[in-house]
Amino acid sequence: MVENDVVREMTVANIRDRPGAESVKVTFLESARFYELPRSHPSFERILGRLRQAKEQGRALKIRFPPPESGVIQDVEPLSTS
Repeated sequence: MVENDVVREMTVANIRDRPGAESVKVTFLESARFYELPRSHPSFERILGRLRQAKEQGRALKIRFPPPESGVIQDVEPLSTS
């Protein structure tokens, strides 16, 4: 994790995956903002898979972003169960 990154617990509301688009748009229940997952991200498939699974299961994830003004998703992790 980069020092300035922000980590928030968020629940996926919608994933907009349009063919030919440079990124997938993601919305979360906790925010009215549109976030982006660039297809060029080295972990694109892994992150998108986790986002889709969390949406289907209705569970929150830890979402990592660069500084708060950025809407680009850097990584996702399951919440700890402890």
